[in-house]
Amino acid sequence: MSELSERDIDRIIEMAWEDRTTFDAIEAQFGLSEKEVIKLMRREMKPSSWRMWRERVQGRNTKHQKKRNFDEGTFKSTRQKNISSNKISKR
Repeated sequence: MSELSERDIDRIIEMAWEDRTTFDAIEAQFGLSEKEVIKLMRREMKPSSWRMWRERVQGRNTKHQKKRNFDEGTFKSTRQKNISSNKISKR
């Protein structure tokens, strides 16, 4: 974990905050287990942010590949606007 660059640490924190990014994806990209990600988050975050993140992540099915109710891809709401040619299309 000590050989991670500042940019890698920022990206891991960003991925850990994302609801749909699994701990498995973080491990595949950076080689950190779930426990190591938790340690990194605790070390890098303010105590209040750490508590908020832990509360948010605990029990969240989307953070664990085996608990997901879909196999691959991401969820996309039918109400989400499409983006094409760098412009948001109207409904």
